[in-house]
Amino acid sequence: MRVSRILAIVLIGALLMAILGYFGSGGGGAAHGAESGVLPKPAVELESEKNVNEGETRTAVLANGCFWCTEAVFEQLEGVHDVVSGYAGGTKETANYKAVCTGRTGHAEAVRVTYEPAKISYAQLLRVFFATHDPTTKDRQGPDHGPQYRSAIFYENEDQKRVAEAYVRQLNEAKSFPAPIVTTLEPLKPDGFYEAELYHQDYAACNASNPYIRAQAVPKVKKVREQFQENLKKDQQAAKRDE
Repeated sequence: MRVSRILAIVLIGALLMAILGYFGSGGGGAAHGAESGVLPKPAVELESEKNVNEGETRTAVLANGCFWCTEAVFEQLEGVHDVVSGYAGGTKETANYKAVCTGRTGHAEAVRVTYEPAKISYAQLLRVFFATHDPTTKDRQGPDHGPQYRSAIFYENEDQKRVAEAYVRQLNEAKSFPAPIVTTLEPLKPDGFYEAELYHQDYAACNASNPYIRAQAVPKVKKVREQFQENLKKDQQAAKRDE
């Protein structure tokens, strides 16, 4: 009887250790980005952004997990005019939440960031992008699994591709993450970004008490406020001071 009880205790202990190890490694927990500190500044910038007029805007399409979280991250940044949640990588016919959730449409949940290069560059956006998710996990971010949650940069031209490739190489060489980056670089098809349903837009801002938002989006938002204070909009700088 005593032996059976000891064996039961040992088995329970082993099970608890396995569960803790699983969540501690990110296999079901949050994916809030690089843990080793602030990522290095990109060494390569877009050539086309070196001489731009104030007020001129460009777009970047990025995917790093649930678009609710990604949208909340980029909306904080000075020079970002608009962030729209949507789908990229698949076709217009299946660009809807129900279909994309099957993981069989080729889409990724993505955001289209409209930004002003005179205030924040494409390369700087990539730095925030990589800092706020785990780019070493294929088709997974925290509790979200499937190719629709892949880490991806949808480049609009060869210049964007060149800058993205250079920064991925820079981060890998610096060993900024404990494993190689698996972020895919995918060409954005003409008109290949499809806006998501209206209820997905500004989701984190409108549903701040949602348990998922509190567990997944809020830590990323706070991380941006900590590590990118110089890039925050004035109202976000005030929010940071009030925390």
